[in-house]
Amino acid sequence: MYQTAYHDRDLSQFSVLITGGAGFIGSNLVEYFLKYGAKKVRVIDNFLTGFRENLAPYMDHPNFELIEGDISVLADCEKACEGMDAVCHQAALGSVPRSVAQPHLTTLHNVNGFVNMVHAAHQAGIKRFVYASSSSVYGDEPNLPKVEDRIGQQLSPYAITKYSNELFAKNFGDLYGMEFMGFRYFNVFGPKQSPKGAYAAVIPLFAEACLLGKTAYINGDGLQTRDFTFIENVVQMNVKALLTENPAAYNQVYNVGVGGRYSVLDLYEGIRKAAGSEQAPVHRESRAGDIRDSQANIEKAKTLLEYNPLFSFEEGLAITVQHFKQLLKA
Repeated sequence: MYQTAYHDRDLSQFSVLITGGAGFIGSNLVEYFLKYGAKKVRVIDNFLTGFRENLAPYMDHPNFELIEGDISVLADCEKACEGMDAVCHQAALGSVPRSVAQPHLTTLHNVNGFVNMVHAAHQAGIKRFVYASSSSVYGDEPNLPKVEDRIGQQLSPYAITKYSNELFAKNFGDLYGMEFMGFRYFNVFGPKQSPKGAYAAVIPLFAEACLLGKTAYINGDGLQTRDFTFIENVVQMNVKALLTENPAAYNQVYNVGVGGRYSVLDLYEGIRKAAGSEQAPVHRESRAGDIRDSQANIEKAKTLLEYNPLFSFEEGLAITVQHFKQLLKA
């Protein structure tokens, strides 16, 4: 992966802090920046949802540093920010269902943790702060595709925490002169995404089920739609934001998707065929807090950050299923 460079400047003097770097998106960003010679890639992670195996290939890399810490602890954030040029904030307690079951923990990590990281970055003199928001922010806004300046009522505690991040970023940008860019991710998938745990994402669960002959569950009728976005497109967006010199791009939120729209049934069928499985899915009740349909308008990202998603849903799915095949063989 990452045969294409998404930057055009020398990274040998660039040091970046990636929060949640042991997670799915964070560890892919670690891979990219080390591959292309960043001066320092520092990760802070408490391994609550991240996995040590995601960082195992980089532990002996001379430009990599791991801080086992928690963003809900200000002192840990302050230590992590020392000497960094930019913050790439991916740490969060993800999952809509988890936030419904554990709103207190979701708020602690996603709101308090966010404010801690911003405060620590500001105190350390860091201006550039890129962070993960979520397409769940759109809530019950019915129109498709989703555009950044038109949102509805958030439907879950998770969505509310992510929207609060956007509000804090706007305020802190005004107060501190920092350069925030927030990303409303649309159903990201790809290598390093785990099928483990009660709140695992649907694509690794489907892939594991089809490859191992386990039962695959679809919540609801399966006709709900999503803009499934391959991880390399997401890494591209983060890289461009971390390195952009376009002032018009600062203190904005962006959709990060492809602009496609596929049902969960379409998704399952694609994985089933790629895995060579004949297994039919089992339907169960819809999940509380889930939105019905989602699709990104990505014109803002294209215009201000020159975002150009190179991987279609189909291409990303083929790479992902092949990744899980190799993983299961090992």
